[in-house]
Amino acid sequence: MNSLKDFLLNKGYTKIKLHLTRTNHFAIIAKINGQKGLFILDTGASSSCVGFEGIDTFKLEATDSDIKAAGAGATNMFTQISKRNTLKIGKWKKNRVALILFNLTHVNTALTNHDAKPVDGIIGADVLKKGKAVIDYEKKYLYLKM
Repeated sequence: MNSLKDFLLNKGYTKIKLHLTRTNHFAIIAKINGQKGLFILDTGASSSCVGFEGIDTFKLEATDSDIKAAGAGATNMFTQISKRNTLKIGKWKKNRVALILFNLTHVNTALTNHDAKPVDGIIGADVLKKGKAVIDYEKKYLYLKM
């Protein structure tokens, strides 16, 4: 019997190592517009997000959004949106990715209070769906369809 890894690789997926944080979240390294960052993998987040402080780092063109963000104990947060970004996770790459920008201070405060590294953003269900993601929790790998 084939392993999950062999099965998915034969189906055209690529394998990305997940890193378990001190807060029991999975984190990954990803590139936005060619710039590396650290991101939490969050299947419960509907949209992928970057903190406002990442606008210059990731070369984002941001415009105001009417959508208010909520999550991780905060609600009704002002957001901006950045469209037409390139996202690369391992060998997987997607163009024209929209990202929500909002204040990640509450997220990073919670992480650093537990001796975890602050993050640049969150990879959410929008990207996971585009990549037909499969998460191997036991072996700590994310698989995305090429």
